[in-house]
Amino acid sequence: MKRRSNVVIAVSLGFAAATALIAFAASSATASLPDPAVDIPMAKISGTQTAVLAGGCFWGIEGVFEHVKGVTRVVPGYAGGTADTASYHQVSSGRTSHAESVRISYDPARISYGQLLKVFFSVAHDPTELNRQGPDTGTQYRSAIFFANDDQKRVADAYIAQLQAAHAFPRPIATRVTPLEGFYDAEAYHQDYLVHHPTQPYIIINDLPKIINLQRQYPDLYIGK
Repeated sequence: MKRRSNVVIAVSLGFAAATALIAFAASSATASLPDPAVDIPMAKISGTQTAVLAGGCFWGIEGVFEHVKGVTRVVPGYAGGTADTASYHQVSSGRTSHAESVRISYDPARISYGQLLKVFFSVAHDPTELNRQGPDTGTQYRSAIFFANDDQKRVADAYIAQLQAAHAFPRPIATRVTPLEGFYDAEAYHQDYLVHHPTQPYIIINDLPKIINLQRQYPDLYIGK
């Protein structure tokens, strides 16, 4: 379940301190990662492809990818389990096999699958954390790439191997690469949660720094809203 101990602290700090906290978190971010050596070539004609990724609370992952060039839609939801357990109440128990995930619709003529993974690994979450992200713990917060086809699996496996060989992180990458068996949209109140609750302390502390880091590290990929 999402821990709220830091929320009370943030409320007492006030807006100025919260702003400083965002700046500090952004300044301590991981350096930009290299482009994937193996990728799916950019399409010559615009269209729509999808990627399903999990990396902690889906509020922040959704917020990041909504600011990425070429992304047309991001939907929070659940992947890894079955349809009958795809509800927030059940997934929060950590016993459903689901992970909080996002389904990213993107134009492959504007951004590649590998570039999405670069954002995922560098600013959207910490891929070295096992079954947790920030204050949230449990298998439902695991880092995972749910591949829809052989090309996505090939790119994901190769990029993880590339980053491991380059020692891009101080610890081994914990991200799981698993087949996508199904994706189930989260409840309506989770959709665009960051957009609707930008001043919530959990969002300020855990999620807004990710968007700031996206803009700083990858200005060519960042789009404002």
